Amino acid sequence: MHRNLVTALVTVGSILMFAEVRARVIVAQQIGDTPAITTHLDERDIESGRVSFPEVVEHGRRLFTAVYNKLDGQGRPNDSLLMARPNGPDAHSCTSCHNRPRAGGGGDFPTNVFVTGDGERMTVSLFGSGPIEILAREMTRELQATRMAAINRAYLSATNVPAHLVAKGIDFGDIIARPDGKVDTSGVRGVSADLVVRPFHQDGAAVSLRQFTNEGMNQHLGMQSQELFGIDTDPDGDGVKNELTVGDMTAIALFQAQLGTPTRIIPDDLVRRQAAADGEALFNRIGCTECHVPEMKLDSRMFTEANPFNPEWKLPVTVSRPTGFDMTRQGEAPRLEPTPDGRAIVRAYTDLKRHNLCDSEDQFFCNEKVAQPGIPPSSFLTRKLWDIGSSAAFGHRGDLSTIGEAIEHHAGEARPSLKKYSNLSKYERSAIVEFLKTLQIGT
Repeated sequence: MHRNLVTALVTVGSILMFAEVRARVIVAQQIGDTPAITTHLDERDIESGRVSFPEVVEHGRRLFTAVYNKLDGQGRPNDSLLMARPNGPDAHSCTSCHNRPRAGGGGDFPTNVFVTGDGERMTVSLFGSGPIEILAREMTRELQATRMAAINRAYLSATNVPAHLVAKGIDFGDIIARPDGKVDTSGVRGVSADLVVRPFHQDGAAVSLRQFTNEGMNQHLGMQSQELFGIDTDPDGDGVKNELTVGDMTAIALFQAQLGTPTRIIPDDLVRRQAAADGEALFNRIGCTECHVPEMKLDSRMFTEANPFNPEWKLPVTVSRPTGFDMTRQGEAPRLEPTPDGRAIVRAYTDLKRHNLCDSEDQFFCNEKVAQPGIPPSSFLTRKLWDIGSSAAFGHRGDLSTIGEAIEHHAGEARPSLKKYSNLSKYERSAIVEFLKTLQIGT
């Protein structure tokens, strides 16, 4: 089946010209089996403004919540099983896994996604992902600017030039630039050698919502996008081409980017409220905030699509007119907190840096089965805690049932903080958990 691509908006002339044909299509689509998505966006309609931001977001919401079927191109009929879970596809909809407390959130242990045939990961929440992506972009630019300055100094001085890497106050180690333009990255810590901060996936493998979604649609739903596989191709041999257009991917990325920012929900009960206040102070005192950084500031309030650090795909996404929105004024509430100087505060409790939480005493978090390029198998991003109170399970695999269990397995780089936590009284440990429970997704 070669499905025609249809833009969300058409001219009156087009409606008149194709009224009879479109009427037949509509009648045919009202009976029997039909695709979940019958209208697809043209990127040109988004960039030109012919489709408004709310309309783009609504289309993205439909794509995110749709229950896809074979008429959409879902699945891989060339496989022996259409739903071969360990190898993918493993779902019919994004909301099969991203559903707690509502569409866009995380999941419970039964909704774990299969990264490879040997590994599975708990579904993480996407609320607040717009600010997180922009934060990572700004950190990347800061790190790469330091590298470029060192390369220039090395060339001009004809000597090796060391440089310390810091972005948003986070230490990422050191590099040494050489006069020939090469850079020694052996001293880099917590980020890949290319100095691109990747804030998505638990091990920090995806640079953007767009990459996360392009790859996830193929892996988990068996839906292939044009930009990943090309136009008029059928890589999985299911008879459906152009399953997701470039405009579709922009829409679904913007839908996820504008999801509400997690917030603090202070308990009404006075005992729990006092415990949360005590726990917040203790969380800082024992060193948890060295990695779970309470807040960082964005220089820009704008989310724009597409990310300039996206990987190269089959169909390059060229943007003649950036599509985006002000994260402090548009999108779902609660929104990002603005500052008087035109910036914004991201209270995500993360440093967007990879850390090793394993050592000889505790190997629980050393559970990556297949190392991804440039990412040590024992390293994971610092968990964003701003929604942990809305989580149903904990740990990279969702195989822990309480926040306390997750804390107790913090070994490796987190061992010093764990020792301080273990030395606290039972009330103090419980108070820290009570504080973390206040970090929630607004309902």
